[in-house]
Amino acid sequence: MPSVFLQAKIKNLILSFMHETIIILDFGSQYTQLIARRIRELNIYCEIHPYNKIPDPAPTIKGVILSGSPYSVRDENSPAPDLSALRGKLPLLGICYGAQYLAKISGGSVEASSMREYGRAHLDTMDLNNPLLQGLNQGSQVWMSHGDSILQWPSNFKIIASTATIPVAAFAIDNEPTWGIQFHPEVYHSTEGHKLLENFVVNICGCTRDWTPASFVDETVAYLQAQIRFDKVVMGLSGGVDSTVAATLLHKAIGKNLYCIFVDNGLLRKNEFESVLESYRGMGLNVKGIDATARFLQALKGLSDPEAKRKAIGRTFIEVFDEEAHKISDVKWLGQGTIYPDVIESVSVNGPSATIKSHHNVGGLPEIMQLKVVEPLRSLFKDEVRRVGKSLGISPELLGRHPFPGPGLGIRVIGEVTPDKLEILREADAIFIERLKRQGLYDKVWQAFVVLLPVQAVGVMGDERTYENVVALRAVGSTDGMTADWSHLPYDFLAEVSNEIINRVKGVNRVVYDISSKPPATIEWE
Repeated sequence: MPSVFLQAKIKNLILSFMHETIIILDFGSQYTQLIARRIRELNIYCEIHPYNKIPDPAPTIKGVILSGSPYSVRDENSPAPDLSALRGKLPLLGICYGAQYLAKISGGSVEASSMREYGRAHLDTMDLNNPLLQGLNQGSQVWMSHGDSILQWPSNFKIIASTATIPVAAFAIDNEPTWGIQFHPEVYHSTEGHKLLENFVVNICGCTRDWTPASFVDETVAYLQAQIRFDKVVMGLSGGVDSTVAATLLHKAIGKNLYCIFVDNGLLRKNEFESVLESYRGMGLNVKGIDATARFLQALKGLSDPEAKRKAIGRTFIEVFDEEAHKISDVKWLGQGTIYPDVIESVSVNGPSATIKSHHNVGGLPEIMQLKVVEPLRSLFKDEVRRVGKSLGISPELLGRHPFPGPGLGIRVIGEVTPDKLEILREADAIFIERLKRQGLYDKVWQAFVVLLPVQAVGVMGDERTYENVVALRAVGSTDGMTADWSHLPYDFLAEVSNEIINRVKGVNRVVYDISSKPPATIEWE
């Protein structure tokens, strides 16, 4: 246990780093994280809390946003928190369900109505003198998604925006710093939503925009130094953005007392183990590379079910990592690349997630190794992690890498994984990725890869009939992986990639392109 002096030092550090904060009360909306990200983009710190766990008042809390919800305020079991500790004391902004809930508890009437709106709408009537709408343009386009409408409202509600079909698109409450809007300002289709949120958090709440990558680096390094002191930390690296940035922060704080382990599970992309290991060493990280290919392939032998493969890969990783970590004496901490969406997921209004991402909670490693856990990135979203990485001077090549699943190519070989199948997949994938980079398309795609299908097709090469493998190209655009659309790559480009794969990769005679979006499909095939 830290000494009383050290505990006091850490507490004082935390207090000195406390940022002005916007609290989002989450009623279960699919857009809640997007609201938080939009506010973070304004360099203002915000946190998401379940609607039934309202944080205690604090001087740093400058305002509260009530999110949307899949519920109707008319539902018997719909979220109904007591807002008496907030109303009139802090600025409030209700979005969609949040606005309807404010109207209902204030004595208004919210009903199912024929005046429903889904999709784009325009604010035909607007009070541009109201501080929430200042700087917006008359007729501003917004995104609606509601079946209920506020049909009656209390006398102290002032209507500040309407559309052609609903009278209450936005309201303000007289003599109370409370607003409600029926639309979603956080989504791309609300063209001036960013300005509206800025009006609320900056002009109304008075936030000063002190949440920056540089301040995060300085504060996190100081906190890590006070928390860990002279202890040793062991951390598994994956080559991905999260673990790379987390390791760099820890290295900046404790130097050679950070011991990194990069395991080659035999399921990495072509030449990835060597190139990433060299990059890490070039960054000055104390890293050890472990080739455990044979061990992983043996664990996967005979397995075709995706979940069985994932469990075998996770279990083997734990065994390999634990063995290597125990070769380091007196390790006290396990470093992990947990980010904020993982934290939110575990305390969501719908209960803890059934499955924690294996590369963040490393399949139960903290429990098995009995180490204290340090998570430098647990307050950041993915896009913030990249900005922090840039502030740390990490190379754009590492920061811009496409997401790669923890089980690697093990879930991109559909069915049983064998060395021959992995070799075919690696070669095809390398051609696709290299071509994307050569044509300047790699950075325009959120994630791209090749899948080896468990089918064979008839083909003709020269004068001979062939019966060989089929591979699928997959490329999607997204911001966070929660939703994704297939990338509309040029036909000529796809033709060139297909020709090159078929000509150069022995065992492939057919290439297809996946044009499925998420939902209903997922990004990965397994």
